[in-house]
Amino acid sequence: MTSIDKIIQRELNPFDPVTLYTINFWQEQQNPSLNVDSIHQNIVTDIERVLEQVAQEHHPRTLILTGDSGSGKSYLLGRIKKLFNTKAFFAYIDPWPDSDYIWRHILRQTVDCLMKTPEGKTDSQLLLWLKNLLDFQNSSLLEKIIGERRVFIRNLKTIYPSGIYNPNDFFSALYHLLDPKYSAVACEWLRGDDLDEGDLKSLGIKSSIDSEDSAQKIITNLGVISAASQPIVLCFDNLDNIPRLLNGTLDLQALFNVNSSIHTHYPQNFLIIISIITSTWKQNATLIQPADKARVNGGDFHLKPITLEQGEAILAARLNPLHSLAKPKPKSPIFPLSTEILEQKFPRGRTLPRNILELGRKEYEQYKSKLLDNTENSQDLTPGTELATFKLIWQDKYKKTQKKISKITDLAAPELIRMLQEVLNALQCQEVKTKLLSGKYASHSLSYQQQNQEQIIGVVWTEDPNMNSFYNTMNACQKVVDKNLCQTLYLVRAAEVGSARNLSYRIYRKIFQGRLKNIHIKPNLESVYFLATYHSLVNSALANELVIEGEIISLKELEKIICESQILNNCSLLQDLSVVFPTDTQEQSNEP
Repeated sequence: MTSIDKIIQRELNPFDPVTLYTINFWQEQQNPSLNVDSIHQNIVTDIERVLEQVAQEHHPRTLILTGDSGSGKSYLLGRIKKLFNTKAFFAYIDPWPDSDYIWRHILRQTVDCLMKTPEGKTDSQLLLWLKNLLDFQNSSLLEKIIGERRVFIRNLKTIYPSGIYNPNDFFSALYHLLDPKYSAVACEWLRGDDLDEGDLKSLGIKSSIDSEDSAQKIITNLGVISAASQPIVLCFDNLDNIPRLLNGTLDLQALFNVNSSIHTHYPQNFLIIISIITSTWKQNATLIQPADKARVNGGDFHLKPITLEQGEAILAARLNPLHSLAKPKPKSPIFPLSTEILEQKFPRGRTLPRNILELGRKEYEQYKSKLLDNTENSQDLTPGTELATFKLIWQDKYKKTQKKISKITDLAAPELIRMLQEVLNALQCQEVKTKLLSGKYASHSLSYQQQNQEQIIGVVWTEDPNMNSFYNTMNACQKVVDKNLCQTLYLVRAAEVGSARNLSYRIYRKIFQGRLKNIHIKPNLESVYFLATYHSLVNSALANELVIEGEIISLKELEKIICESQILNNCSLLQDLSVVFPTDTQEQSNEP
């Protein structure tokens, strides 16, 4: 027989700090054994009702989901996705990096999520949606359709004689999504990648989706034709890290402009869920145009604190795997905690789920420490320092980032620049500003000054394979050089730069391979992992969701910790920019 005390001594803390936060529901599947169905069940039921209204009427619905930090908003979104993924397709939309890019950001992230495969299925959401749309009953019919592209497009244009933007290109992309040979390229077009001429030709498509207007209309297309299949649920979360206006307020109006635009079309098979911290909503709601707020027609839902009975159920679910190993089993399902501990900690009888989990972590660790202090194994106790806990969280986030991003072009240039901007701010660079370039590619660039230096450094990051786009970017770089807007200009680009026959290549050589102090950096994927991992932590910090050793970590505190840890010193891109210097020990995990 193994006592519960022996098991606690040898097992990891089930309230490990890396499990105390939730993220994009496509990055991490929820463990159903940890769910407590009674928590926020009324809201789940109401949202299901709204979803059914969209499915029946094909009119868009928008709802607001508010709650304090730690109330479980992101977790609830994941729970809703898990419960209703057979009834709808789900997209998780991260904060957009630039409000001038918001439609392209939403399109990109929607298509990326539609490429995810629901639990228990073998096809992606996108293929399931497309097959439902075309009502394919057998593979022989599918093969027949694939063999006749023009017939496919003509049939869909007959079904949708109006209301579809750029139907030839759009339906051609849908056609190629069904062909494994071209599905990846078709998906890249649909998400807004600026494809080269060869890829466009292989799809029979004239041009890429390269503007806000075209991205908006493609999203409208998705809303129109999804009426023949299932609703698409767009979940906006972590809104505390969206762009800010000149007066410092969040640019929530940009999101509500998008929402109102979607509501002006019919059919539009979208359910839009806007998840936001209660205090953030109260501070910004009055700044939204009344006509746009009126488009919130699905309801306002607020996550209230949970009861201590529900808190005990959360603790019991986490501790049950350990209790099941013990003989005899503990009398209390929440041992080494107790009802008395909860009542003393939360005398009002209610609290937030995160507070319950944090109490569980702390009490379990204290009990384990007492047990180990009486044995010779006290050295096995994990250090409880802030920095050690942060490194555990970093490693967990880093591994999840590796699974999410398979190539640099999975992220758009404005996203990469936003991530680089956040890191440069953390490293105490001065005057970090986006949009060094002017014109269409402004959001692909930034400038900064290194600490205690007056020299202005410029960075342009573009991975577009299309040489026309590269030519326009090089022209914009030439204008920066001619106007002497920076003393050193870095081009960050892993993609090809063309050949001597390309005019863009000649400009590139003049700027980055001549006598000027300008440098071309070829980033590796690992560098992007560093930037994206830190970006996810920034999102958590701004949402008051980053908790270390029981303390909520602010953005300023996060910046201090990341510098103290020296984790970023091993990012080769930052080394090439000369803002960090390598250290001997690499702190992040490189496991696949």
